[in-house]
Amino acid sequence: MERPEPLEQMSPFDAVNCYFERAVELNGISSSMRDMLRMPASELRVEVPLRRDDGSVGLFVGYRVQHNSARGPFKGGIRYHPDAELDEVRALASLMTWKTALVDVPFGGAKGGIQVDPAALSATEKERLTRAYTRGICAVIGDHHDIPAPDMNTDAQTMAWLLDEYSQLNGWTPGVVTGKPVPLGGSEGREAATGRGCVVVLDEAARRLGWDEPGSVTVAVQGFGNVGSWCARIARERGYRIVAVGDERVTLHHDDGLDVDALARHHAREGTIQGFAGAEQLEPDRVLTLPVDVVVPAAVGEVIHIDNVDDVEARLVVEGANHPVTPWADRCLEERGVTVVPDILANAGGVVVSYFEWVQNLQQFRWEGARVERELRKRMTDAYTTVSTAAEENGNGLRDAAYGLAVAKVAEAARLRGAL
Repeated sequence: MERPEPLEQMSPFDAVNCYFERAVELNGISSSMRDMLRMPASELRVEVPLRRDDGSVGLFVGYRVQHNSARGPFKGGIRYHPDAELDEVRALASLMTWKTALVDVPFGGAKGGIQVDPAALSATEKERLTRAYTRGICAVIGDHHDIPAPDMNTDAQTMAWLLDEYSQLNGWTPGVVTGKPVPLGGSEGREAATGRGCVVVLDEAARRLGWDEPGSVTVAVQGFGNVGSWCARIARERGYRIVAVGDERVTLHHDDGLDVDALARHHAREGTIQGFAGAEQLEPDRVLTLPVDVVVPAAVGEVIHIDNVDDVEARLVVEGANHPVTPWADRCLEERGVTVVPDILANAGGVVVSYFEWVQNLQQFRWEGARVERELRKRMTDAYTTVSTAAEENGNGLRDAAYGLAVAKVAEAARLRGAL
């Protein structure tokens, strides 16, 4: 297969739209509808001032991109990261549009971010930054308009600060944000939801591949943040053998399986998986290319690419992170018969339980954790079945099937609302 170098030079937004364009072609969508669905509805850039603990003032750039609301309010996380620039946030917002449509929750897509290294901030600085960012975007968010959530380097505490700042300006509005602490209206099961959803689709994919004994299935997980750690823990509980976990510093490997609970305790204590005893320590990127059955890239984007895709030995890739596989690498994996569960399906568990949280806030009625897990499993299983069936019927991969279904739903909603 000839190497189409331009595919590796795409911006994140263009890479996502590579899949969108294929879905448009598969569905026979008109050029005018394609143009409307492709571009964000609005993009907000805000200057975020921060008074540092030493008295100095820093100035950071923040964004809130609202991609599409044909099916409901804008919905998407907020990330704090040095690479959270406009094109990246725009790409993630569009992914949310297709993700919410695919798992049939009544939201559109949005995303936010601040270009900042959160590791360089104290807890009080992070709170002041969050409150300043909230004041900058408060005019464009709301419980029936745009509902943020946690994402990379943000968490329930971050959402509590956002909720409090917004409510000081607009009155108590718990539904304005999801992923909150449970005492402030958060949902049971929200923290683990994305990782749990990954394991649900792993179960379904393994079953369709004829892997009936989880204990014989070896899994490598890249990333040990919220998504990766919960995915590893829950997969281990399901009986899978987690033989490798990696982060930006190291890959931990053990053929007999890692003690994931002990690793989680080590990570909570040390802030890294590095130094964990009882495992072979390898180079960070080795987690993606070990001889395992399943790889779950659950850290950052574009980690499987033109330079390492030929070294990936797994037969199943479950995309816990957003766009972790470049378009070129995706083609290569598909040609080799590797099953790739795309991000808009694999990591949709978070937005599914965010929807449950939003519903609980609007109804002022709390669900028990068992109900949340049961409803999440059903929603994710149904979505996987629908995508898998479409892929088999149309003779294409899971990604093309997923995008085809999602784009068709959004286009239909836009048409019914009279957009074109």
